Amino acid sequence: MDGLRALLWLPLGLAVIGCGYQLFALVVMRRFFAAARPAPRSAVPVTLLKPLHGAEPRLAENLASFLGADHDGPVQMLCGMNYPGDAALRSVASLRAAYPRADITVNIGQVLPASNGKLGNLAAMMPAAAHDVLVLSDSDMAVGPDYLALVLHELARPGVGAVSCLYRGRADAGIWSQVCAGTISYATLPGMVIATAFGLARPCMGSTIAMTRQTLGAIGGFDAYRDVLADDYAIGEAVHALGLQVAIPPMLITHGCDETSLGAVWRHLVRWAATLRDIKPAGYAGLIFTSPLPPALLALLTTPTEGAAAVAAAVLVRFALVRQVDAIAGARSAPLWLVPLADCLNFGVFLASFVARKIDWRGQDLTMAPNGRITAQF
Repeated sequence: MDGLRALLWLPLGLAVIGCGYQLFALVVMRRFFAAARPAPRSAVPVTLLKPLHGAEPRLAENLASFLGADHDGPVQMLCGMNYPGDAALRSVASLRAAYPRADITVNIGQVLPASNGKLGNLAAMMPAAAHDVLVLSDSDMAVGPDYLALVLHELARPGVGAVSCLYRGRADAGIWSQVCAGTISYATLPGMVIATAFGLARPCMGSTIAMTRQTLGAIGGFDAYRDVLADDYAIGEAVHALGLQVAIPPMLITHGCDETSLGAVWRHLVRWAATLRDIKPAGYAGLIFTSPLPPALLALLTTPTEGAAAVAAAVLVRFALVRQVDAIAGARSAPLWLVPLADCLNFGVFLASFVARKIDWRGQDLTMAPNGRITAQF
């Protein structure tokens, strides 16, 4: 009987802990980004590595944001594709027309036998890289004019081997992309900030990986990660193994979300969640304590009076954190009324990720293998 009573009260307990986590995240977010400082302009020659695959909403605009950086030195944008007919070429052509003086290099390499298509693309691109400072970023990222100054300032610090960047979500394709963007900004981002601020993890993200050619060579080059699912994390760990730090400055860049259906959002989030599960299984399981609203809704069924109070508290603390994130980002990722839907969907993704063994990456089915590796059919 006591065991049954404890089970009935479990959702309420999770909701209370989740509310406390949200308030803690709000304080940590505010303090972390309060440390942001401007950086001097740099004249270091830079190659921007942009692995591309297919047409994406606002692709040309995303790429153009990197060319608008406040930078005094040479900048090469190296865009790589594995297929001559890749639809991303149209966006690159429009970018060249808009920036006729920019050094925009296109590399169309052969189809490489890599389970991780992005890393196969990068490995093929490297012979065309002109400069020794490399700044890799995903094609769906957009940045502000101070991006290169801040990243290069961090990279120049003693003991830093690479720089990565935190990011918020931006909806580019309607309501489902708003759900995905809201999940990134209001659930994933606070967790990354807490992990970074307290040393609970060593993030290295595809949003940005800046390093020198020498460091890249010391960790085996991109070719060493062509069959690794969490390639960004593995690169960061390899940098740490050299005795160097991966710096995370208190700045935000933007991740464009292009999901147009519930299925697309589900596949995207499950891929991310399964990747995190494999990287830090114990820490990932602890995420059950971070989301107050889904267990509060369950508490309505087991302890109705207390559950109603928990739902009200969960909504209030979630909205407070949402407003804090939006204030830091200077933009809203999703309307407030979508946040509860995103939270419930994300909770379902969390549960499903424990049994996921196959994931989708840009339409390709990948099978998860031991030690963070993946296999694909060619």
